[in-house]
Amino acid sequence: MKKGIHPENYRPVVFKDMSNEDTFITRSTINAKETIVLDGVEYPLIKIEISNTSHPFYTGKSKLVDTAGRVDKFMSRYGNRKK
Repeated sequence: MKKGIHPENYRPVVFKDMSNEDTFITRSTINAKETIVLDGVEYPLIKIEISNTSHPFYTGKSKLVDTAGRVDKFMSRYGNRKK
């Protein structure tokens, strides 16, 4: 491996799955604007739309997660068209 190309500022960061409110802590260098307190310790917070706890591949359930209204927008544009 080349020396000096990897970041040195790894720190604990909380990732929060917005579809099911699940949180997990891992080390990351990502910059965060928000913080969260877990177990009395304040961590940087990164919000994500989907994780392994809500993704249909990992859960075995085919559940449609639509956080931004994209499915409704698609259906209003193209869903009612007949051939």
